[in-house]
Amino acid sequence: MKPRFKSITRRRHRRSGQAITEYAAMLAFVAVLVSLVFAFAPGKLSPAISAAFSVVTSQLNNLAAAASAGS
Repeated sequence: MKPRFKSITRRRHRRSGQAITEYAAMLAFVAVLVSLVFAFAPGKLSPAISAAFSVVTSQLNNLAAAASAGS
């Protein structure tokens, strides 16, 4: 019985190691993708992000004003 349990334990360690490796590969891919986006759109990305944050900020301000008016 003991050798069987050792093989199960070894298999579990291999699976967790495989999962960590897969997460690291996905993280590296995302990092490369983000760096490519910043490299090829240097002048267009900043205004788009700024506009998106401005829209979110104005919506949150509107919600806060509506919540304070309703209370």
